[in-house]
Amino acid sequence: MSTHPPAPAAQSPQGAPGPQQQPQGLRAGLRTRHMSMIAIGGVIGAGLFIGSGAGIAAAGPGILVSYVITGLLVVLVMRMLGEMAAASPTSGSFSAYADRALGRWAGFTIGWLYWFFWAVVLAVEATAAAVILAGWVPAVPQWTWALVVMAALTGTNLISVGSYGEFEFWFAGIKVAAIVVFIAVGVLAFAGLPPGDGPVGLRHLTGDGGGFLPHGPGAILSGMLLVIFSFMGSEIVTLAASEAPNPARAVRRAVNSVVWRIAVFYIGSVAVIVALLPWDDPEVARHPYVAVLDALHIPGAGPVMDVIVLTANLSCLNSGLYTASRMAFSLGERGDAPRSFTRLNRGGVPAVAVWASVSFGFVAVFFSYVAQDTVFRFLMNSSGAIALFVWLVVCFSQLRMRRVVEREAPERLTVRMWFFPYLTWATIALMAGVVVYMFVNPDGRVQMLLSLLVAVLVLVAGLVVHRRRPGAGAGAQEPAGDAGAQAPPERG
Repeated sequence: MSTHPPAPAAQSPQGAPGPQQQPQGLRAGLRTRHMSMIAIGGVIGAGLFIGSGAGIAAAGPGILVSYVITGLLVVLVMRMLGEMAAASPTSGSFSAYADRALGRWAGFTIGWLYWFFWAVVLAVEATAAAVILAGWVPAVPQWTWALVVMAALTGTNLISVGSYGEFEFWFAGIKVAAIVVFIAVGVLAFAGLPPGDGPVGLRHLTGDGGGFLPHGPGAILSGMLLVIFSFMGSEIVTLAASEAPNPARAVRRAVNSVVWRIAVFYIGSVAVIVALLPWDDPEVARHPYVAVLDALHIPGAGPVMDVIVLTANLSCLNSGLYTASRMAFSLGERGDAPRSFTRLNRGGVPAVAVWASVSFGFVAVFFSYVAQDTVFRFLMNSSGAIALFVWLVVCFSQLRMRRVVEREAPERLTVRMWFFPYLTWATIALMAGVVVYMFVNPDGRVQMLLSLLVAVLVLVAGLVVHRRRPGAGAGAQEPAGDAGAQAPPERG
């Protein structure tokens, strides 16, 4: 770890934050179309195509309520994060805001936990992609495919941020097109039009298999535990904004569109599944989207969905590597990681941070094959509750930074959290309820305890590092930091 304290943010004579600027060295290589697709694709992961089946099995049609509540939670968190990011776009996003608002311990801890989460995701997505590719070409070992996939996307991330954006643009485009077509076909079938066999009605939602809540109201919370982590990735656009030409405008657009993105892609597609098929159909639990397409006699449903899921895997891996490397870069800038993480190549990419992130991913992939039930399971469970930790930190950071920015630089509030501070506190209360439920739920308890263990270890490491650093202090004295181009206030 470096012993150099981070450079202070530029301040005006009155003490308000200085002019907005790009993080040093990072280039504005992401275009508007890249940012749009990163914002849209960030909420569509492979977990939607596969993981939604487990949620339906746990809660029945009531999983829709789980998605609505979790979606509302994500919308509120994104609004808070968008408020801070529009006022102060930075490569570290919520980690940098926690550093300024709550203290160095908070920025260090949540930054490294977030990096750890995405480094584990690299292994998960690479392994999942390798399973599909090995099914197509069995002669090539599965581990070889995982290696090829990670090496290829490492190469795209090392070239330039524009190459990452271009790949993500096409990956996200395929995912979006697939969901839109799926919903359109499902709506036609529900209405009794081809490719359906007649009107379906509401029997699968309210009649068959025990009604809308076959396992009782408590299953809604069980469903939320399965759903909540599939939304991780919504926040990527706020990290990417620092490498866009107009960060504040990019953040505003992403935050304003999060409502319809969640409503259409998640709630809309899952509603099609539970409306057209019995929730307790074993095929729905295994492959929900394929089950619907097969039931509608859509030819080649399995292979087509394999292509789409593979695309989702590659998209998540691509974004995960980008996100982990930019968080590592930000930690290096603030002296919370080796200074080498801030070293840029000719393309303006933090190459050392990329290699460090993908190296951990390679190690995790190795354990997924040789120690799947021990080391790899620990990695999975110990990163399971990090989404909740990140969102709670966003809430508490926004409570502090909002008041400081209103006092020192109110013109920066181009995005405002609704009904502040009441909705912020309501969001904190809702997440606290989920945390409590994880402790009492047998399926969530292990994840929460192991995630807390890792969080405590990282926190202790941060405190030790900062005590040894001369002049280290809380970053709350620079609440608004560097920020992007100003824009007219938005009151919506």
